[in-house]
Amino acid sequence: MDETRSMLRDLEEAIARGTADSRERALWHATDLLIAGRYYEEEIATFGEVIGRLADEIETEARARLAHRLARIEYSPASVIRKLAFDDEIDVAGPILRQSERLDDATLVENASTKSQAHLLAIAERKTLSPAITDVLATRGNRAVATAVAQNHGAQFSGHGFLHMVKRAENDSILAEHLGRRLDIPRHLFQQLIAKASDDVGRRLAGERPELMGEIHSSVANVAGDLQSKFGPGTRNYFVAKRTVSIQYREGNLHESTIAGYAVAHKVEEVTIGLALLSGLPADVVERALFDRNREMLLMLAKALHFGWDTTMALAFLGARDHRITAGELQELERDYARLDARASRSVLEFYQSRKAPARSGAPRAFVH
Repeated sequence: MDETRSMLRDLEEAIARGTADSRERALWHATDLLIAGRYYEEEIATFGEVIGRLADEIETEARARLAHRLARIEYSPASVIRKLAFDDEIDVAGPILRQSERLDDATLVENASTKSQAHLLAIAERKTLSPAITDVLATRGNRAVATAVAQNHGAQFSGHGFLHMVKRAENDSILAEHLGRRLDIPRHLFQQLIAKASDDVGRRLAGERPELMGEIHSSVANVAGDLQSKFGPGTRNYFVAKRTVSIQYREGNLHESTIAGYAVAHKVEEVTIGLALLSGLPADVVERALFDRNREMLLMLAKALHFGWDTTMALAFLGARDHRITAGELQELERDYARLDARASRSVLEFYQSRKAPARSGAPRAFVH
């Protein structure tokens, strides 16, 4: 260590007395020594002081060359790496932002929050990216940055970051395709992406990701199972409820508040018929949605009808065993409901309706509000 310090002191003295050319030669000599050796962090920091001073005095082309050399070295001086990463010239900052392992998440977030789109694009091309970084790239980056980070399979996204990217993809078919091909995209966001993508993109993604499409539609298709109706059309209660609710529907008095009132009062027949009339789905399908323990179909139905969470919660309690749901389950249901997109939910239910309930003359129109 003492030998290294002595060598660097001699180098600093030569720098102080030298010309611009000799200082640049000293820079490359110090860089060569750093690359060739194995040093302690304290010694590397000392190299950083020398190299940093010299880097302040050289032209852009030379700084870019220095950046290329230091970007791939895992023990590059942190102070120099930071200085180069925040250089306004992307030819200098780019190699560091793309490759250097000496940049921590906090530094990358700071850089992405303050520097140019070219800097953000370089960050988006790193081998790995944490959710904290992709959150900034998703919200601040331009189209090229968003596309690059969507293509980067070493990038990790938070729920917020993914949601923001899906919203950006509504009018960007290229971004939609790249997002749809990601193996880590949550199912409910893939569903939303498909619903809002162009027909061509939607078909391609559905063909490329059949496992997700199958999962989305399987929960809907299961509604057509052979569950015996608890309140079939042959019972008197069902007949009376159907007549009452149908009159409300014809007179325009069947609304979310009506359904919520029926649900709180545990009037299953009225809720079933009312939801069937408002959605255009068969009553047995609605009944299965109410009592299915998965509840995914129920959430999609409520979201498609633009029901608030309080009404949706009342429907969930109505179909729950003994009308009880644990606090943890309820919180999870509320989070799932918040993530759903109304348009995407309608598209899934309309898909089911087109396959299982062909339009009949006089049948109620789907999703009447």
